[in-house]
Amino acid sequence: MLRKIRITFASIFFVLITLLFLDFTGTLQAWFGWLAKIQFLPSLLALNVLVVIALLALTLLFGRVYCSVICPMGVFQDVISWISNKTKKNRFRYSPALNWLRWGVLAIFAAAFVVGISSFVALISPYSAYGRIASNLFAPFYQWGNNLLAYFAERINSYTFYSVDVWMKSLPTFIIAIATFVVIITLAWRNGRTYCNTICPVGTILGFLSRYSFYRLQIDLTKCNSCGLCSRNCKASCIDSRSHKIDYSRCVACMNCIEKCNKRAIQYIPVHKVQKMEQSSEEINDSRRKFVSLTTLLTLTSVLEAQQKKVDGGLAVIEDKKVPKRNTPITPAGSFSGNNMTKHCTGCQLCVSVCPNQVLRPSSSLTTFMQPEMSYERGYCRSECTRCSEVCPTGAIHKISQADKTATQIGHAVWIKANCVVNTNGVSCGNCARHCPNGAIQMVPKDASNPDSLKFPAINSERCIGCGACENLCPARPFSAIYVEGHEMHKTI
Repeated sequence: MLRKIRITFASIFFVLITLLFLDFTGTLQAWFGWLAKIQFLPSLLALNVLVVIALLALTLLFGRVYCSVICPMGVFQDVISWISNKTKKNRFRYSPALNWLRWGVLAIFAAAFVVGISSFVALISPYSAYGRIASNLFAPFYQWGNNLLAYFAERINSYTFYSVDVWMKSLPTFIIAIATFVVIITLAWRNGRTYCNTICPVGTILGFLSRYSFYRLQIDLTKCNSCGLCSRNCKASCIDSRSHKIDYSRCVACMNCIEKCNKRAIQYIPVHKVQKMEQSSEEINDSRRKFVSLTTLLTLTSVLEAQQKKVDGGLAVIEDKKVPKRNTPITPAGSFSGNNMTKHCTGCQLCVSVCPNQVLRPSSSLTTFMQPEMSYERGYCRSECTRCSEVCPTGAIHKISQADKTATQIGHAVWIKANCVVNTNGVSCGNCARHCPNGAIQMVPKDASNPDSLKFPAINSERCIGCGACENLCPARPFSAIYVEGHEMHKTI
């Protein structure tokens, strides 16, 4: 019964968290966005003290149920392990804990966190690693399925579905997502929870606390016939059936051992009953029991590229825009500064997944690797959209209102005369001025002495908020004649 309850809750959490990364409409965020905010590392970075205390209390009470129910990476490994079990049953065996590796990785993780090496923190954080897998590998298939439904719905004059662009936002992040996916699947397929019990820093922290949990698994030696079924079905490899011991620091409370034991010799009971059982077992034979634990994996990531063919009227190929070289990356309104983003962001890609305007993408810079930055080749940041600030679980992007966003200057527009079609082609344009939502661009005559001459854009830097409408809608190719330069510290206008 305990195992079925765990699987039920784990399935609900896993499906809903995965859908948060797949849902491009943002509908689910309003209802289930809190699931991202109760993940251990995001809540720690966001200084959500109540959530952190609740998770620690949950571990001290029931053991590492966070790893087997709430953490999407942990449940994902269980899914892979379950599939592998269909081909080979009773395939696990007890293995001693690699404490030197666990604590070594945690020490490096903590040092990287303090020093500000966010790329390493994002790389091995379980929630962020799974988020990259979902947004880079699963999301394209979800979107292609949506586009197929939209195609057929349109044929019957229904517009319930609408097509969305499927594209690769960052090649390095895609590659890391694929590498992580392959490593996690390989480890989970062969050894269950290797990543969780050797690499995952969250697993190491909660594993330390779970040794003192109130409820624990215990082997009753008066019933145990030493068949070893519990050990051979423990995906955390933490049950030593020969010495009748359980490594509680690795046990993830999956309850598989209880389900598999034919003699009902394993129980999940309060600690004071465990102590009584240990004392009585010593009188009969020498024995005592410790609690169930887990093992899972570390990884890298990578994803699949979907490329669009763009044509003008079906005849002339339109050249794609290239990303301009910005001296300062642009971070979303609500992040306050690049420094705040670097300190708090884990690179989970949730904001990138839900951005409806396709302006957020993972950074390729070593200092901000896999963290979101803005670029305007496919869209611009609309003033009415605050989606990224609503879903961020770490406090890297604080929630802001539409009014605050329209008054936040995340960058300013810069005009490049050599790229402007007015200068290169001798034609009238003014696209940037027409579409600027803040009226920060005015067209002035190229020849001041001739009011009827062609006009160039003049930018009022005090009114520009860096939304990127001018850059996105500029007809110049491959580089826009006007682009946005980011601000290290955001300003209020």
